[in-house]
Amino acid sequence: MEPPISHPTLQSWKSQSSKPSPFLLSLPKLELHVHLEGTLTPSLRFKFAKRNNIQLHSSHLDKDFHTIDELHEAYNVLQQPGPGAFFAAYEDGMEVLRTEEDFYELAMSYFERAKEMGVRYCEVMVNVQRHTRRGVGIEVIFSALRRAREGGEEKFNVKSSLIVSFVRTESPSSALEHYELVLPYRNIIVGIGLDGSEEGTTPMMFNDVLLRARKDGFKISAHCNVKQPDALASVRQVVSEIGGTGVDRLDHGIDAANDPELVQLIKEKGLGMTLCPWAYVGHLTESELFGHIRTLKGEGVKISIGSDDPAYNEDTWVLENLALVNLKGGWTDEELLRAQRRAVEMCWASEDTKRNLNEEIERFCRATSGK
Repeated sequence: MEPPISHPTLQSWKSQSSKPSPFLLSLPKLELHVHLEGTLTPSLRFKFAKRNNIQLHSSHLDKDFHTIDELHEAYNVLQQPGPGAFFAAYEDGMEVLRTEEDFYELAMSYFERAKEMGVRYCEVMVNVQRHTRRGVGIEVIFSALRRAREGGEEKFNVKSSLIVSFVRTESPSSALEHYELVLPYRNIIVGIGLDGSEEGTTPMMFNDVLLRARKDGFKISAHCNVKQPDALASVRQVVSEIGGTGVDRLDHGIDAANDPELVQLIKEKGLGMTLCPWAYVGHLTESELFGHIRTLKGEGVKISIGSDDPAYNEDTWVLENLALVNLKGGWTDEELLRAQRRAVEMCWASEDTKRNLNEEIERFCRATSGK
């Protein structure tokens, strides 16, 4: 049996993928799978905690932190024992997000980094339930995100849309309740999705809210986490049943590569998949991770590479995720370029935005074709 990916191997990959090629650096990019809360870096978390007079604490490690250097330990989730390290660190981090300025600064920080990485358009997921249960009002979140969306485009030339993701660890009735709460902000929301731990749930438990969302004109998506119990059954429900006829896009779902019939179903339905390789390194062996991606790509499934929760995934952002499939997955420059064209097909931007993105990618292609 192949051993899990070792930490020294991860550090080697990180060192190499943090030095992307000039082609990849300059390639116009889209990011369709990133969680706003997952971009909360240690420096931002420390800053917001100080501003809001909050003691930084790790519930998983049962430890307080007093400096930024100490806080980095809470982010080393791949080195911590137990399957709950990631979710514990993620939930602990959100405690510092209290005010409109916190959410605005978090989003603007991501948009600034997106510009530095060559991202031209992104679809950012936000988990409203994780904030309202802490007493943060919906209007606080969306006032900040509306301002940041406008600021990101004006200041950094990064266009964006929001996906509201409901958490499986909350009840279906909570999802419906929060769906009603976000409707006043529908002009900046492009999709409704599901995420969080799948343990003890099935996608169809949340069918009512996704049926409602589709009827109201939203795109719908759902996460299918890696190596979960009944993973293939979950992917099949998401692809075929939820929302009436299945989702418009599949998030994660990399286990589908183990079922040729399921892969063909995804392909026949024309579904795109958002894959985040660095998010899977704690769950899959090296041959599984890159073998699954090769299988899906080889069968013609549309794939867009994202970062998921980059601050908690070894500080690896969309650029490092693309560099990893270049480094270990063997993706050529042409395949990296094709992935961005596919991302334009998969994204939920306006037709004008899609046309502009395609035109920029083609200009880039012409400019680099002689090299």
